[in-house]
Amino acid sequence: MEGQIDAGATFRFGKFLRQQKDRDLPLYFSSPGGNLDQALAMGNVLRERPAVARVARTVVSECGFEAQDGDVCLKLKRVGRALHADLLTRGAQCNSACPYFMLGAATREIAPDAVLGIHSPKVVSRFAGGTPTEQMRTSATEQGIDRADNMLSGYFAKMGVAHELLDLAKTIKFEDMHGLTREELIRFGIDRREFVETPWVFESVGRTMVRKSAVAKNDGGNSYRLLQWWLLCLNNGQLELDFQRQVAAVPGLASVSISSSGPKPLYFIYPPAKPPGFEIWGLRVTRASVQAMADLPQLDLTEAGFAPDGRRLAHSEKLSTEGLAASLASLLATCPAPKDPPLQQVMPQNSAAK
Repeated sequence: MEGQIDAGATFRFGKFLRQQKDRDLPLYFSSPGGNLDQALAMGNVLRERPAVARVARTVVSECGFEAQDGDVCLKLKRVGRALHADLLTRGAQCNSACPYFMLGAATREIAPDAVLGIHSPKVVSRFAGGTPTEQMRTSATEQGIDRADNMLSGYFAKMGVAHELLDLAKTIKFEDMHGLTREELIRFGIDRREFVETPWVFESVGRTMVRKSAVAKNDGGNSYRLLQWWLLCLNNGQLELDFQRQVAAVPGLASVSISSSGPKPLYFIYPPAKPPGFEIWGLRVTRASVQAMADLPQLDLTEAGFAPDGRRLAHSEKLSTEGLAASLASLLATCPAPKDPPLQQVMPQNSAAK
């Protein structure tokens, strides 16, 4: 589901669903928003089937160097045939009326690096038969806002979403945008998952790397923090795995390790770099070690240390290895070969004896 929600969106959406027949495929949304009436109409249609809705950008390989939102690529996407594409969540946005469309799905899954953005509705009034007075414009705007509020209140109740979402949206100016936090997604009943992660994804923008993101609940509270991993190649035999976390709410977590297929976990180097609000931990790993990780169904990430009173603290998360094997293969194809070691001068035996 991509692009502006215009006056003909519901017709196109219904036609698309009829083409899919009984294929219950997940739907991926990438839209700046648009017509609220159309968004709610499509959401009601979506509620009639067991749908899973997510936020992601579709990057079609056949578009080549053409912009994904350019006329050439959009025309290709609308042809109706199957195309080769990647789904990227990082930076993907579903804003304005788009989140309300998504709410029609019985299951909503928002990736940690995607954005669900809301703001107050904008009323567009059209007058016929002369130029309206300022009072007429104000009255029409108020009536439009009341109508939107009533529509959304009933719609939220039907979709099992808290009314507080509307209260929050009304505080955000139409010219602005508020990206819903993980706490808000859970509180409003949009996506109640407390640990959310992306697959490992290969990226070739700038320096090639493999990236993964997650949002995890802090121990002892209802707040959440962002976790990110970057896998970079030093050469095709040695790589660097970087782990970034928001500053831990629990003090004293002074070591970080990740499991591998070996008898002991791999420990990230201490101390970490500390940009404002974050810590970045680095780890040098061999190609064989990473390939062994990719063969596992899950990895264990453990943050450990000691509290000021001497108690040992530990927090563990199980990380999916989905996408790691394929992404690693793509990354290794771009890695330089190891440099030959410098030649060492060897003295003749008789000279060394003197």
